[in-house]
Amino acid sequence: MTILSPEQLQFMQDMQTALAQHPKCISPKYFYDQLGSALFDSICALPEYYPTRTELSILQTHAADMANCMGEHVDIIEFGAGSLQKIRLLLNASNHPRRYVPMDISGAHLHTAIASLHQDFPNLEIFPLVADYTKPWLLPAPMPGAGRRVAFFPGSTIGNLSPSQTVGFFHNCAQHLGGGALLIGIDLIKSPQLLHAAYNDSQGVTAAFNLNLLARANRELGCDFDLSKFAHSAFYNAPMQRIEMHLLSLESQSVRLNGVAYAFAQGETLHTEFSHKFTIEGLQQLAMLAGLKAGPAWTDPQRHFGLLWLDIPLKKEH
Repeated sequence: MTILSPEQLQFMQDMQTALAQHPKCISPKYFYDQLGSALFDSICALPEYYPTRTELSILQTHAADMANCMGEHVDIIEFGAGSLQKIRLLLNASNHPRRYVPMDISGAHLHTAIASLHQDFPNLEIFPLVADYTKPWLLPAPMPGAGRRVAFFPGSTIGNLSPSQTVGFFHNCAQHLGGGALLIGIDLIKSPQLLHAAYNDSQGVTAAFNLNLLARANRELGCDFDLSKFAHSAFYNAPMQRIEMHLLSLESQSVRLNGVAYAFAQGETLHTEFSHKFTIEGLQQLAMLAGLKAGPAWTDPQRHFGLLWLDIPLKKEH
């Protein structure tokens, strides 16, 4: 019998819960094993997937302004760091950054990306953190002589959270980053046609990314998902202002996990991701519920994407 790691045990428990409930739903964090992370990097380069290149263009245009907001000797934390592509633009613009703490759930992918970053920024202290930012998290102690603590959260990954989870995330930031700030990327509300194309690319990479979650369950948990009997389904739910991504069962079938059979009806789905879209004012209002203060906001000319600065006041002592 294969011995599961603590992370795999949690994956099994969450998959068991997902398969037993109606409607079936599992966290998108399980997309990101090493193969899933590589597939996501491929998605980011697709012609239909505008968020990555648009956010990069905003960073290229406004990184100096953002660095000015950060100040000298900044201690940067990045949530969902991934391939570490965007942080390079901020590091290049920053005034003697003191330390960089990339946080990601995929440890193997993170450490591969860090090796390249070390070569390009040999004098920067890098403290990788394999952790799940959707749960309570702890950061390393502040560095002596460091400036503000600024968290960077690009990619509109905040859109994977529900509004209440988003406010909870902002509360975590307020607890751990008091006196600092958060620079966060958000995907703005736009044409449903653009959104649909971004999540239904012509090469089928997003479909492979979605289906890899089932393949991962087969590899790590011993499930028996037949991927040919599931289809990628992604659509824009306009009233809820979000993309919904599902894996749709093409026929009545059962799937076994840890000796238990779970039924799928034909047309039933396993929901794998929300991707909420925002207005700048709407996201700022959610942040203000947790005590954060709205600062500058930068967008592309088409207003497809935004990067928002949120100040985090020091907590008042009672």
